[in-house]
Amino acid sequence: MVGSPFFATVPADMFRLIDRYLARELLTSAVFAVCTLSFVLVLGQIFKRLFELMVDHNVPATYVITFIAYFLPVSLILSIPWGFLTAVLLVFGRLSGGNELTALRTAGISIPRIARPVLVVAVAFSGLCLWINLYVAPRAQQSLKDAFFEVATNDPAAAFDADRPIDQFPGKRIFIGSAEGNRLENIHVFSLDANNKPLSVVFARSGSLETDLPHHQIKMRLGNTRFEQRDQTQPDDLTKIKDGILINDWVFPISLEELYAQRHGRRRVESFTFQELRDNLANKRRQLRDDRKILGEKHDDASKKAVRIDLQAFAEASTELNKRFSFSMACLTFALIGIPLGITANRQETSAGFGLSLLVAFTYFLIIIVVNTIRSKANLHPEMLIWLPNVIFLVLGGVLFYRLSRR
Repeated sequence: MVGSPFFATVPADMFRLIDRYLARELLTSAVFAVCTLSFVLVLGQIFKRLFELMVDHNVPATYVITFIAYFLPVSLILSIPWGFLTAVLLVFGRLSGGNELTALRTAGISIPRIARPVLVVAVAFSGLCLWINLYVAPRAQQSLKDAFFEVATNDPAAAFDADRPIDQFPGKRIFIGSAEGNRLENIHVFSLDANNKPLSVVFARSGSLETDLPHHQIKMRLGNTRFEQRDQTQPDDLTKIKDGILINDWVFPISLEELYAQRHGRRRVESFTFQELRDNLANKRRQLRDDRKILGEKHDDASKKAVRIDLQAFAEASTELNKRFSFSMACLTFALIGIPLGITANRQETSAGFGLSLLVAFTYFLIIIVVNTIRSKANLHPEMLIWLPNVIFLVLGGVLFYRLSRR
């Protein structure tokens, strides 16, 4: 209570002692929670996928270490805010449950003053998250793609997992029924057009893989092969499908030229660093301005389509940039709402604190994911909607914090 007569009797050393105690407890709990969440969210799935690659395709252990090293920074985007929220809930739940908080308030120390070290730690974690979001994670994502490229070119069988679509090769979508080393069974190869519509399909009962690096291609040697050709102008019209000939032994080449070009050419906005993303936005803004000028002169369908594509690309890049700053503020948001929730819960059990953190974090990240799915819809302004979870939880946390401090 700020107006308590005991407030003036609290020595400055006591404040420093309390601050160090809370900061130490918070940091210890946060580090443990981040490590645990990183393992649960990421390492379990990665080890499962990479273990299969090592056993079935003899991928060297160095690739496993490389994948994990590059994927960990990406996982920290989620695990740091979530781990910090868990730590806040646990620490203040223990303070409330053990009557330490009551003792501090009886001594005249207000809730805002108690929360000061938490906010300082939250700012530090937000700065760390901002650095990871703007620089570390994008580079890690690009390095992950480069690592896959090395696996795909040096050991093509490692990229051909069974029972899942293989879409890493531009213009192709491949389904494998079963795979054992370089031997494949029940193969479906779809050749796609620019709109990802299937133009032709190749069916084969069995096959094998060979790498032809000098010619930048993977050769699929297929047995008992049947071809299916679709209409070039109406690939969705199944009545116009034409069955091709049957071949017992046929070599189907999969070009790696586009994969090589993708490695050094077009990249997804998620892999752009902060400066690259800013430059990309500036280029898209200029392109949009030029295409709008052309549209004002011609008013034709081609110009309208060009402007629509420009708007989608600009909205996608702008949303990605705003998402990185929004994610980085999550620690501050979670600090504000975590303190009153942790005190209100009044439980010492770890399960209670983790359950609350799961509910809050799930809601927060779900909103982010939903907005991210519509990031190319410029008319909905996804670059603004991406801030919605921060606004919601900051307002809710502010109301709860104010009510708590007035008790």
